[in-house]
Amino acid sequence: MSLSRIYAIYIRQIFLLKSNPTRLATVFLWLVIDIIQWGFITKYIGSFGEATFGFVTVILGAILLWEFMSRIQQGILMAFLEDIWTQNFINFFASPLKISEYLCGLVLTSITTSLAGFFAVVAIAGVVFGYNVLRIGVLLLPFMFILLIFGIGMGVFVSAIIFRLGPSAEWLGWPIPMVLSLFAGVYFPISTLPPALHAFAKLIPASYVFESMRSILTAGTFPGDLAVNLLIGALLAFIYLLMASRVFIHIYRKNLQSGNIARFNAEAL
Repeated sequence: MSLSRIYAIYIRQIFLLKSNPTRLATVFLWLVIDIIQWGFITKYIGSFGEATFGFVTVILGAILLWEFMSRIQQGILMAFLEDIWTQNFINFFASPLKISEYLCGLVLTSITTSLAGFFAVVAIAGVVFGYNVLRIGVLLLPFMFILLIFGIGMGVFVSAIIFRLGPSAEWLGWPIPMVLSLFAGVYFPISTLPPALHAFAKLIPASYVFESMRSILTAGTFPGDLAVNLLIGALLAFIYLLMASRVFIHIYRKNLQSGNIARFNAEAL
């Protein structure tokens, strides 16, 4: 792969953001709204005084990490859809650009914007609600790493589905993070789910992150199976990323062979 071509895809997306500040709304606006909304909700619930732990500490921390992962997924999806909406996708491949280089460029763009949004809302959470994300400690890094890999895998997979079904299928990409959050233990422990859904929850890498984080913040101790949970979560995230990448490349090649890629534009609904 050519680093210069990857950088070209990346810098193009950055220039698009700089040339049209309204695009920054997708990076910061919804993150800020979610953090402020959930911050006040958790503060209100915590005011009842019955819990033995701080709701802001537990729930707001989970929201911060989940929003980080969601923005990774949606950042890739938005960059891909932008090229479809502007009928610019085919133009890339009139050059020596490889599909893997194109994907890497989108991933780098998504990581950059998601980190910028994450640090912004961490600052807001600290100023407005007194939340310190560093309370998680050094484990914040492996937690974010697992969510980063899983978010990339989700973004590539959803883009592949749209690549296969056409732009009219874009609605599939937006509710996926919300649906997965129900099984990943973001807002409540996995044990709250019906027993039949426990096995499904264990297939989601993010569930190992949020279960471990909740245990650390509520009990104040490191669970004995923490290293195993993080290893399983990371392994699953890498497997899903590899599978999603192979699916995207396979669909790309099939579209080339069938000629469907030539009709893949904004009007091909």
